[in-house]
Amino acid sequence: MPPLRISIVEYLNTAPLVRGFTHGPLRGKYELSFTVPSQCAEALRAGAVDVAIIPAIEYQRIDNLMVLPNLAIASKKSVRSLLLVSKKPIGEVTRIALDRSSRSTQVLVCILCAKRWGIAPECFEADPELPAMLEGADAALLIGDPALRLALNAESCGNRDAGGKITCSGGIAGLPKDAPVFVYDVVEQWHALTRLPAVLAVWAARREAATPEVIQDFQRSLAFGLEHLDEITSEAAAALGLPREKLRRYLGENIDYTLDAENIRGLGMYFGYAAELGFIPEVRSIIEAAEPGGPVRYSDFVTARR
Repeated sequence: MPPLRISIVEYLNTAPLVRGFTHGPLRGKYELSFTVPSQCAEALRAGAVDVAIIPAIEYQRIDNLMVLPNLAIASKKSVRSLLLVSKKPIGEVTRIALDRSSRSTQVLVCILCAKRWGIAPECFEADPELPAMLEGADAALLIGDPALRLALNAESCGNRDAGGKITCSGGIAGLPKDAPVFVYDVVEQWHALTRLPAVLAVWAARREAATPEVIQDFQRSLAFGLEHLDEITSEAAAALGLPREKLRRYLGENIDYTLDAENIRGLGMYFGYAAELGFIPEVRSIIEAAEPGGPVRYSDFVTARR
């Protein structure tokens, strides 16, 4: 039998999930490929891989998938690696450039525009080059490690208000230093709207690939990663040129790797808004593959926002 094919996001927040596959006891067992979130989803859709870490919204758009149980990339209150960077206060924004690497966060920003900020901007995809994005737009969505770098800079030199907006010099976004920019943590804004976490990505598999052995291996990989967070953050600090202790805090405090009941409620709220605004035709139940010795679990979101 050929090895199972796994598509992985090449961001720091994914590293603990796959540490067992890349550096631990499961190294070499599976065929791994690394890319951005949107392309992980496309590989799974096309059948080029068997399991992928996909943007949460893509579970609703790809048929015949199962979610690997109790595994996710989520954030309870603030994430620091999903940012809306604006040249204007958010209420004045009319055009937003959306990082094309993203899928879930694009929809999340559109939900926030409609339900929290009360604006209806024109949104368009762009390559994740912040100065170029802001040339043609009032605001830009930036995700992943580039967003985390900007967040750390903004926290150290900006002024934060009670609503979570950080005001900084435009220099941190590659703009003139005398022009202010406004930085919004997208998950923090979601939590302010809903009082619920945001589930950003899930491990999804073709149903025939979600065997008890595979599920156990994915859970073991995460457990290994959580045991080696210090090593992961030391390596990332050297690679990214960022302070190790801040990266350790990011993985330990901003990212949640479970699909617990609270995260499921947040996911249901997100899917409900996405359907209301036309990003998905309907809300389908999440089917979580059975853990060894347990049942398949179904999460019905019909009443999620009632």
